[in-house]
Amino acid sequence: MAIAIRKPDEIKKLAKAAELVAKTLNHLEKNIKEGMNLEQIDAMGEEYIRSFDAIPAFKGLYGFKGSVCTSLNQVVIHGVPIKETVIKSGDILGLDIGVKLDGYYGDAAITMPIGEISKEDQSLIACSKDVLYEAINQIKEGMRFKELSSILEQSIISRGYIPLREYCGHGIGSKPHDEPNIPNYIEGKANQGPKIKNGMVFCIEPMVCQKSGKPLLLDDEWSVISEDGLNTSHYEHQVAIIDGKAVILSEIGSALSVS
Repeated sequence: MAIAIRKPDEIKKLAKAAELVAKTLNHLEKNIKEGMNLEQIDAMGEEYIRSFDAIPAFKGLYGFKGSVCTSLNQVVIHGVPIKETVIKSGDILGLDIGVKLDGYYGDAAITMPIGEISKEDQSLIACSKDVLYEAINQIKEGMRFKELSSILEQSIISRGYIPLREYCGHGIGSKPHDEPNIPNYIEGKANQGPKIKNGMVFCIEPMVCQKSGKPLLLDDEWSVISEDGLNTSHYEHQVAIIDGKAVILSEIGSALSVS
């Protein structure tokens, strides 16, 4: 399947959706407190998204019941927001949010500390965040997506961590997940496969494990952990390729989101 080249008006709509994701993440990060349960956090996120006449894109997507993926401690991605799980100081919480606005999708994620966390978890979170920005800064028109995957993998490994296998970043547009798939590790050779071109819009999302990148699916059939059972972290941005480089859409105040 071909990778879509988005027109400027499409990119502007994608930027508005992505900026709303950034605003929602910021709203949650400011208001999440110890003692809250994951269902409350999910409801807070959904209410905020709907206050902008937007739709929480993950609700019902592939059968997911929540609006926010709430991935606590060992859970890397797709954590289910249940009432029984209460957050406490020392936890780390991944928040992955999608919205649909005016027919286009936004998607981004952060991992945040709850109260005081260990230095080990601080480093773990810093890895996924720093690797994301480093990779974005190296993207240029004409490089291959496999080169991007190689950059992500080497950046994670150089910090002493391991990328999660089998899950990946992705294209995005009028569908929440589109071509191409963008793993955080290289498959095959870096000089093979499709090239990055102006007008492409996609999500990059380092998923960082400590000792093993092999994923295990929990009994809820959504939450993904590493087989090592250790804490994990996840960050994600949505970018557009404009004038030969990657521009982050999922930031508050993105110039592209201004009408």
